[in-house]
Amino acid sequence: MTDTLVSETETTDLDAFRTRVRAFLTEHATGLKIEGADPRSDQSVAGARAFQKKLAAAGLAGLTFPKEYGGQGLSRQYDRVYREEYGSFPDMAGQLTISHGMCLPVLTEFGSDEQKAKFLPRNITGEDLWCQMFSEPGAGSDVASLQTRAVRDGDEWIVNGQKVWTTLAHQSEYGILIARTDPDQPKHRGISMFIVDMKAPGVEVRPIHQIDGGKHFNEVFFNDLRIPADWQVGPLNEGWRLATAMLMYERVAIGTGSSSGVSHLWTDRLIEVARKQGRLSDPIVRQDLMKVYCEETAKSLVSMRTRAEMKAGKAPGPGGSLGKLHGAIIARKIREFGLALQGPSSVAWDADQAAGGNWSRTMLTTFSANIAGGTDEIQRNIIGDRVLGLPREPAVDTHLPFRELRVGTQKD
Repeated sequence: MTDTLVSETETTDLDAFRTRVRAFLTEHATGLKIEGADPRSDQSVAGARAFQKKLAAAGLAGLTFPKEYGGQGLSRQYDRVYREEYGSFPDMAGQLTISHGMCLPVLTEFGSDEQKAKFLPRNITGEDLWCQMFSEPGAGSDVASLQTRAVRDGDEWIVNGQKVWTTLAHQSEYGILIARTDPDQPKHRGISMFIVDMKAPGVEVRPIHQIDGGKHFNEVFFNDLRIPADWQVGPLNEGWRLATAMLMYERVAIGTGSSSGVSHLWTDRLIEVARKQGRLSDPIVRQDLMKVYCEETAKSLVSMRTRAEMKAGKAPGPGGSLGKLHGAIIARKIREFGLALQGPSSVAWDADQAAGGNWSRTMLTTFSANIAGGTDEIQRNIIGDRVLGLPREPAVDTHLPFRELRVGTQKD
């Protein structure tokens, strides 16, 4: 059985699998039940975990991951079928995107056998939630300028520093951290990757109050945090290579979503709003709807190509930035159009007009699409440099030891 050639037997198996998936989703993918506001995402995370637990019990979780680590050991053809079916149902596991779309594949690719045996099974089932700790106050778009330090002390690493914009850190049991382990090397070297117990002494999580009223992101402070030496992921001082791979997985996860095929969920939602407002025949509204539809279709096609490359055995590459950038462009297009279409209730609503408040919060949330996972400018640089082959931007600090740079808040 291969991912590129599908036998008649596997076709039959895939048809049976599709029926099985559809039956499961019909019963369990009924939408997350959220009562009132969920500023800390407590209800949505709990709902995602509960759904994932049922998915695992049904033998449908971790389809392409090895059986010895809690997966099903199936080909990507099965993953494609699952995504095709899942796209017709409410998204139940969006809060697991970082855990499953970023941390899980990085641990699978770079983790030791012991790390995979210990951490992958509970990640796959949703029992453990994972976060990603890359960005810092002085190292956002230029993550390689990070200053969080890890110093070896016998069989442990001692970590001090700060991370920011860490999604779901307050909900996570574990996280992936990159920290500087050799400041005498240039900034893209001398960085290593670690697994962090988010409940360990020395880890302090502080919520960030967001414009949409939520507290989804966090600051994370490390004060003499001790990490076991065998929780280092990959080779020492090669963390930037691993972090780059994780960022590629991140952009694929954000840019391709949880479903497969051509998807236009925003267009469908906006059409419903236009219909309720009696404006579906307005030529200007129809033109704006078509613009969103075209962007969503283009994004879907890019996502299908990216997943086809992964199915053929290729690791995620810079092309993942295309889907991520498309998503940010869509978010920007729907913001003004959506608010104008919804009307005054999108910014001021009565207690019984919950839809207006929900729509307003959704529109405010779209601002993060142009930042999360790398800003639009960074994505365009990656596409220009690594996809189109254009000349790179000049860099004067490529070969200088990090301790000689004056980046962010570094003073010595």
